[in-house]
Amino acid sequence: MRLIDSFGRKINYLRLSVTDRCNLRCSYCMPHEGIHKRPHAEVLNYEELFTIARASVEIGIEKIRITGGEPLVRRDIIPFLSRLAAIPGLKQLVLTTNGVLLDEMAVPLRDAGVQRLNISLDSFRPEIFSRITRRGDLARVLTGIKAAEAAGFPIKLNAVVMRGINDDELLDFAALTLERPVKVRFIEYMPTIKEPGWQKLVVPGEEIISRVSARYPLSQLAQGELSGPAREFSIDGAKGTVGIITPLSSHFCGECNRIRVTSAGMARSCLFSDSETDLKPYLADSDPTRLTEALRSIVGAKPGSHRLSLDESDHSAFTMAAIGG
Repeated sequence: MRLIDSFGRKINYLRLSVTDRCNLRCSYCMPHEGIHKRPHAEVLNYEELFTIARASVEIGIEKIRITGGEPLVRRDIIPFLSRLAAIPGLKQLVLTTNGVLLDEMAVPLRDAGVQRLNISLDSFRPEIFSRITRRGDLARVLTGIKAAEAAGFPIKLNAVVMRGINDDELLDFAALTLERPVKVRFIEYMPTIKEPGWQKLVVPGEEIISRVSARYPLSQLAQGELSGPAREFSIDGAKGTVGIITPLSSHFCGECNRIRVTSAGMARSCLFSDSETDLKPYLADSDPTRLTEALRSIVGAKPGSHRLSLDESDHSAFTMAAIGG
């Protein structure tokens, strides 16, 4: 079954958040004072999350990414992931994590049926890593990445590039791909929390690629049908790949294939849209077709593009932890 929006895009990718809580406080994800945590009663239970996932697959979703907050801080996440992996028709179950808990959870995640991990890692320098995350232990994350590799996971590292903070590590990240089958993705800084002067932190994607290619020759790769928004490249002879995600300087809306649902059951067809649909009334409805109709309507209302730019932004401020990173 194909799920097509009004612009002819095939929508086959759901980002499903299971919590707004996190064990880090990354500067680009939430303000310094943190966020107001949702009461547990407002967070969907696993049965409700599973119902949304299953209904989404029934109408054409083929890939589900579990996000947070940090999804691994939610209790009993492993049995839930096992249920998701068994949904008929689901081709990919993947998860985004900050890596803090991977040392102990990599093997259970693999056994549960998670196929790939995206691991957020913005610096290889302990002092910079601690500055960005406001409390993180780099050594613990690096240990978690090794545990994930040992468990058999393909590794994808996401680095939010910020000028004057970690952009001098671009070549260090790229060099990781030379001898290891690691996917490194550089992400432009996004002004979700709208801190004053955010523009000075943005390193445009083309500048990132130019700086990397000045040292390592790059060849662009074709995108797969279930791929995310990254443009991917390979260094000649490298075992891994380098990618860029450019929501500001060169948005990828024309190829966007996803919708997202927060841990509170609010569905968005675009990260930067202020329009949300509350799925909780449909979860309480005895007629299961009401939920699938609501999901189809969300896809049908998906905008052609967002209006975010380097000059201004028309969206309301939000934290990625609340929406689902």
